[in-house]
Amino acid sequence: MATVLVASNRGPVSYVLGEDGSLDTRRGGGGLVSGLSAVSSQDSVWVCAALGEGDREAVRRGVGEPGVRMLDIDPDVYADAYNGIANSVLWFLHHHLYDVPREPVYDAEFRRRWESYRAYNRAFAEALAGAADEGAAVLVQDYHLALVPGQLRELRPDLRIAHFTHTPWASPEYLRMLPDDIREELLWGMLGADELGFHTTAWAEAFAAGADVAGTGTRLAVHPLGVDAEELRALAYRPAVDERLAELRAEVGDRKTIVRVDRTELSKNILRGLLAYRELLTAHPEWRGRVVHLASAYPSRQDLEVYRSYTSAVAALAEEINAEFGTEDWTPVLVSVKDDFTRSLAAYRLADVALVNPVRDGMNLVAKEIPVVSEEGCALVLSREAGAYEELGEDALTVNPFDVSATAEALHTALTMPPSERADRTKRLATASTALPPQRWFLNQLEALRGPA
Repeated sequence: MATVLVASNRGPVSYVLGEDGSLDTRRGGGGLVSGLSAVSSQDSVWVCAALGEGDREAVRRGVGEPGVRMLDIDPDVYADAYNGIANSVLWFLHHHLYDVPREPVYDAEFRRRWESYRAYNRAFAEALAGAADEGAAVLVQDYHLALVPGQLRELRPDLRIAHFTHTPWASPEYLRMLPDDIREELLWGMLGADELGFHTTAWAEAFAAGADVAGTGTRLAVHPLGVDAEELRALAYRPAVDERLAELRAEVGDRKTIVRVDRTELSKNILRGLLAYRELLTAHPEWRGRVVHLASAYPSRQDLEVYRSYTSAVAALAEEINAEFGTEDWTPVLVSVKDDFTRSLAAYRLADVALVNPVRDGMNLVAKEIPVVSEEGCALVLSREAGAYEELGEDALTVNPFDVSATAEALHTALTMPPSERADRTKRLATASTALPPQRWFLNQLEALRGPA
């Protein structure tokens, strides 16, 4: 039995099934993994889903890591819950991404998928209930598991339960798009928690505006996840990154760099960022041949057609810009549409300007990571709709993410910023970005949960 439990869709390990039947263990990273390392593994359990055939085979064989419990949920139920609801409904709601004349459509198929989402959450709630010691602290993560607090509260009223939302929270107007009974169930699930955590005050206020929190006993809290500076710098200065940095420098030459690193996620606004870069080259032709846009766009959710189409559009627009402006010795956009963290870290170090322009984002750690490792200091062009804006807005060049012309002008201002000002801003950005590193972020929530009810 555990005194501290974490629940998330993705766990700290995964398994790959070899052709010979062997299982290869792969360890994950990220803020949550780093945060949980602050707690003794003897006292903690991490409950997660088996995501692929390797994971499911590991569960069937009884293979596992100490302190990790992987749930073998029926693949069809999982697909409905994860892609059909979490990523196609809740993600779109919280990020305000719907093409409203056409979407959403809440029909019989939606309700069938919602049944799967409910069952998926129920599997987590039952696993947590069975593994928790009396009065244990349970920290549930993200929109995939929004019903777990309410379900778990019914099973184990003795537990201290927290839920943290890593995305934004939908405005009341967007939330009301859900069928009334589904919206009520979603809020019931969330309000089963003793504490609901969000990255920013704006997202906590959005929840409060759309839910009747008074009298529930649920506290709303803001915990803005930051960067572990020591760990990030260690990763960024490995020999493999040094080699990739040398390759990028050879490609870029002595030109200035505008760097972005994103998943090809609809909310990241990569297309408008490229359009802004094109307008920069049009409105300020003096930058032609003198700047390179290094864009890393990791493929995301390619099992959904809308994401495959978006990824293709990013690559196509980059090609158009290169065809329009490129010369024999200058390629305006160097885009990588593959998962290449080593290249991204090298680009971080090379960045003169960082472009982070999401239409809506829970936090956006890239905005925090680049100032920490940029070698010469970087000017940050930051969307006011990113969660990181709340902490970094004062020292960034902030933009309306829909205003391509204003973003182009912000890029020009960033490129012409005096080195001394850029260095001073970068130093302050790095200080703010590392104020609440993952271990402290996690422990703050745990201590608040264990405190007086």
